[in-house]
Amino acid sequence: MAKILWNNEIINEEEVKIGYEDRGYQFGDGIYEVIKIYNSNVFTAEEHIDRLYASADKIQLVIPYTKDVMHKMIHDLIETNEVENGQIYLQVTRGTSPRQHNFPTPEVESVLTAYTKETSRPLTQLENGVKACFVEDIRWLRCDIKSLNLLGNVLAKQEAISKDCYEAIQHRGEIITEGSSSNVYGIKDGVLYTHPVNNLILNGITRKVILDCCAEVGLEVVEEAFTKEQALAMDEMIMSSTSTEVMPIISIDGQHIGNGKRGEWTVKLQQAFEQKIPSSIGL
Repeated sequence: MAKILWNNEIINEEEVKIGYEDRGYQFGDGIYEVIKIYNSNVFTAEEHIDRLYASADKIQLVIPYTKDVMHKMIHDLIETNEVENGQIYLQVTRGTSPRQHNFPTPEVESVLTAYTKETSRPLTQLENGVKACFVEDIRWLRCDIKSLNLLGNVLAKQEAISKDCYEAIQHRGEIITEGSSSNVYGIKDGVLYTHPVNNLILNGITRKVILDCCAEVGLEVVEEAFTKEQALAMDEMIMSSTSTEVMPIISIDGQHIGNGKRGEWTVKLQQAFEQKIPSSIGL
């Protein structure tokens, strides 16, 4: 039976009791991270934990553990559950208190929950690519915060699934922002374009790794927003997230991107990305 990290204890999953007035449950008042595990090693753990604490600062949420303690607790959880390849999900809510919209007074202690899951890499999709569709971005204006308020993302993803697509490419008006659970990039004439980091997108950890990979393979990067029309005219399109790595997008709303197959730059980025993870599996 899998163990769960509950505050600063590792316990059996049936022992976890979520308070009915937990602010994460009632308001989505909290933050989260998903971190990839390769060969029992946590990938880019420092970057993910740094972002968790940055999100906490942005919503004035106090995490009652130092970053060093947080790192040790998640490593202990992975070791306890003997996870080889998968991911760890962790979230922190503002805690449990009588329901009111403003912060609890007096202040209550936040609640940390984390669990692990075995997952395999999406190798078939990484080679063959996936389909996407355009969906209007209806989310709030602080997408830079990795908060628990994900209903807009959920609705976008569900629309994609209902259209037999893997991902929803969100846009505000004509401008592409990001996917429902990913960052999005277009490649045209040897240049990679991606929305600049601001309040309209989450600065993905995998995004940062991909930009490093671009430098290594000689692919110029322009952090500049592009339109739906420009997206359809790209030579290649990719999306990225903790679980999808460097994922080719081969069509949008039924229209092929490039030749409708994984492109040459995408392959180079996938290969460069693989060199950065603890256990490489050839594509």
